[in-house]
Amino acid sequence: MDHNPIVDNPRSAAALARAAALIRGGGLVAYPTDTVYALGCDPRDPAAVARLFDAKGRDARRASPLIGASIGQLSSAVEFTATAQRLAEIFWPGPLSLVMMARSEISRLALGGLDTAAVRVPADATARNLAEAAGFAITATSANISGQPPVARASLISSALASQLDFILDGGTLAGGAVSTIVDVTGDAPQLVRAGAIAWDRVLESLR
Repeated sequence: MDHNPIVDNPRSAAALARAAALIRGGGLVAYPTDTVYALGCDPRDPAAVARLFDAKGRDARRASPLIGASIGQLSSAVEFTATAQRLAEIFWPGPLSLVMMARSEISRLALGGLDTAAVRVPADATARNLAEAAGFAITATSANISGQPPVARASLISSALASQLDFILDGGTLAGGAVSTIVDVTGDAPQLVRAGAIAWDRVLESLR
């Protein structure tokens, strides 16, 4: 594929609906999040996920994180434990990603061959609205070629990557900032996978 993607403003309901329809149809969309631009596709669709990984040049062993509009929506993608439910209720929407067992509907391509997925409900309303309109959790890997820095402006998405996209929701310049904290809640006790915007001590304190 070599074309110019449609670029539109996420404040337009029609643009959001078009982006969501493209995702449901196997398309690949760039959209704004709390920090940087991300790439969204349907994680249940192996062909769409393969497009995503090919467009980024992403290592097939590196899973793509997922975002959803709500705990309820994400429960269709992953299996919530009691610990996960409590942390989600406290910290979502926000920069805490929880690693949980993925449901069978999720393509193993999206999971890097694993059985788990890192998921969150983002603070950014556009990202949540896009997932809600798509009707299922969507991928949320950064909108950059692997090895290059993520971008906080849609205009900075590389031409090589943009030529592989179907749609770009241009939300202007984003805030940037710290990455999300990632916590594995698949075991008996939560484990810190990546330090980020939410301090690990806060996570542990919330469970006491």
